[in-house]
Amino acid sequence: MVAALGYLVDMYDLFLFSVVRVPSLKAIGVTGDALLSDGIFLLNMQMAGMLIGGVFWGVMGDKRGRLSVLFGSILLYSLANIGNGLVNTVGQYALLRFIAGVGLAGELGAGVTLVTEVLPKEIRGYGTTIVATMGVLGAIMAYFVADLFDWRISYFIGGGLGLMLLVLRINVFESAAFVKAKEKSVDRGNLLMLFNNKTRFLKYLQCILIGLPIWFVVGILITFSPEFGQALGLSEPVVAGKAVMLAFTGQVFGDIASGFLSQYLKSRKKVILLFVLLSSVFIAVYLLAPVKDITAFYIICTLLGFANGYWALFVTIAAELFGTNLRATVATTVPNFVRGAVIPLASLFTLFKPSVGTVSSALLVGGLTLTLALVALFYLEETFKKDLDYVEK
Repeated sequence: MVAALGYLVDMYDLFLFSVVRVPSLKAIGVTGDALLSDGIFLLNMQMAGMLIGGVFWGVMGDKRGRLSVLFGSILLYSLANIGNGLVNTVGQYALLRFIAGVGLAGELGAGVTLVTEVLPKEIRGYGTTIVATMGVLGAIMAYFVADLFDWRISYFIGGGLGLMLLVLRINVFESAAFVKAKEKSVDRGNLLMLFNNKTRFLKYLQCILIGLPIWFVVGILITFSPEFGQALGLSEPVVAGKAVMLAFTGQVFGDIASGFLSQYLKSRKKVILLFVLLSSVFIAVYLLAPVKDITAFYIICTLLGFANGYWALFVTIAAELFGTNLRATVATTVPNFVRGAVIPLASLFTLFKPSVGTVSSALLVGGLTLTLALVALFYLEETFKKDLDYVEK
């Protein structure tokens, strides 16, 4: 539950920016087309921080322990969150989004690693589902807090919640599997081990690729839903915060459904395949259906969120595929490389947009992510019954 609450605060901050992007930028003097270009710049800075932080916290999790990451990451992003509420220029905003990104990168991987190692293999899927579901509730909470309070106060609330959570973590115990591995003379947290062995590298790459559709939807279709609404000719302007809130409401139910379905079918791969196919259907509906009514558009955003509900399974597979001495490194870097993939995906989207238009550009990029995910999933190992008490050599 402590890991789950940490991820709730993590996701609150991560998606608060999507909710307050337009009002916060307007408040510091950004107008017109710069709202989109500066918004993409800030998003890229946040994601760049998560890429760097993912590597740092992942290595730290295997070298120093899962708990050190849970403490350090939440302290950093809580302070950065408070700083975000004090910005007055785009430059300040960009720097603090980068720092926040570094801090946000450690929470999910360390939490999932700890949960998978503490719980018996028969029920660890339930544990990671709880963590992921609580995180998505944090994204929904960001919408309601931003609706009730000024954007600066919303950032202060996130920082305060994070600092309060540090108190709860005092009595959390370290993973026994990590303590056991620490006593052995094995190389822990060596990032090069993921690249100096072909089998390990391909497993690592497959883990990243199966998560790409999730962040194509979140980072492009939902974050920039106002721009898509305009391109699709909707009857009313889209409120980005509402689209984010509804998408993550859908993801709450998707995460619960995929988690329980995985336990019922005793398979991670079958359920992820189902949700990737669902995602492809709803991406096509979002971009191609002749929908003009704003309510129908919001319903499609909710369904897209539901199809994104394999996030918990995706991170769980990453943790289960590798030994104890690399598990935190993988479980922390993989979701952050997927998040960071928004940078090249957004770049491709903006590259194609002038020549083929907003909708066709999104179709091309979305089709690419879905194809890569399906190919990677086909070759991926099933991990549902895998014993995690081993090390990589």
